Amino acid sequence: MIIDFHTHTFPENLAGRAIAKLAASSRAKNYLDGTVQALRASMKEAGVDYSVLLPVVTRPGQQEDINRAAIETNAHSQETGLISFGGIHPENGDYREILRFLSKNGVKGVKIHPVFQRVAIDDIRYLRLIECAGENDMIVITHAGCDIGFPGEDFSSVRRIERMLDTVKPRKFVLAHMGGWGCWEEVEERILGRDVWLDTAFSLLPIEPAPGTVRAPEENPPLSRDRFLGMVSRHGAGRILFGTDSPWSGQRQMVAAVQNSGLDAEEQEAVLGGNAAGLLGIGGDKDCRKAQSRPIRHK
Repeated sequence: MIIDFHTHTFPENLAGRAIAKLAASSRAKNYLDGTVQALRASMKEAGVDYSVLLPVVTRPGQQEDINRAAIETNAHSQETGLISFGGIHPENGDYREILRFLSKNGVKGVKIHPVFQRVAIDDIRYLRLIECAGENDMIVITHAGCDIGFPGEDFSSVRRIERMLDTVKPRKFVLAHMGGWGCWEEVEERILGRDVWLDTAFSLLPIEPAPGTVRAPEENPPLSRDRFLGMVSRHGAGRILFGTDSPWSGQRQMVAAVQNSGLDAEEQEAVLGGNAAGLLGIGGDKDCRKAQSRPIRHK
C-alpha cells in the first residue's frame, strides 16, 4: 500500500492559470497539469493507492466552497483513491464551527500554509485553530520551512514552529518537507524526536527548472541520502510520511527515491503507506498494514 500524503489539484477551469503562476514564481517544473484526472493517471503509473489532497485557503471567504468540494471528494474515495483534507484560514473567526463541521462530515484534517496565508505559525490565530483541531481529533498539516516562491520569509520558520509546538503541543500534527524545507540543520537541532510527523514532499530529489528558466545545481539542493537516513534514524521511521507535493514532484520518481534511499524493507513499508494508513484510519477493501506503534529506527 502506497499513500501520497501531500498532493495538490485545482478545479479544471483554474488549473492552467494556477500552475503557470506557481511555476513562474518558483521557477520549478510541474510534472502534472494540476487536474484530478492527471493525478489519477499518475497514481496508476506509480502504484499509489491513495493521494491526500491539500487545498490551501488564501482568503477567509474561500473555505466554504473548498470544504464542500472536499466532502464530495471523500464520498468517492474508495473508487478514486483521493482523500481530501479541508481548508481553513487563520482569519476565519468562526474557526470552531468550521472545524466541527469538517469533523462531523468525516474530513480527517486541514492544511494550513503560513506563507500563502501571510500569518506566522506561532501567531495566536494559528495557535487557537491548531488547538481546536486537536479537540476535534483532526490532523493538521502545515508547510514548514522556506518557500521556494517567497525566499527570505519566515512565516513558517523552524524557530516559529518550535515555539508553536511548545505552546500548543498538538496531537496529530504533520510538518511538510521533512520538518522545514531548506532548513534541515535547524530541524535536526529543534524538531527531531518531537511528537510530530514529517513528510518527504519536495525534499528528496533535485528541483527541475521550469521551461525557460535556469536553476544552478547547487541552488536549493535536496536532502542528501546520508542526511535523510540520519533524520529518519533520529526521528523514527514510524513518524515519516511519504509525500510528493505533486504536481511539483513526480510520484513515480519519488516512490523510487524512497525505495532506493537505504531504508530497510520494514521502514519502507511504514514510510510509503503504513504510517499514513494508521494516521488516517484507512481500512476496508484497500486495507493496508498497520502503522507501527513504536518508532522504527534505521539500522
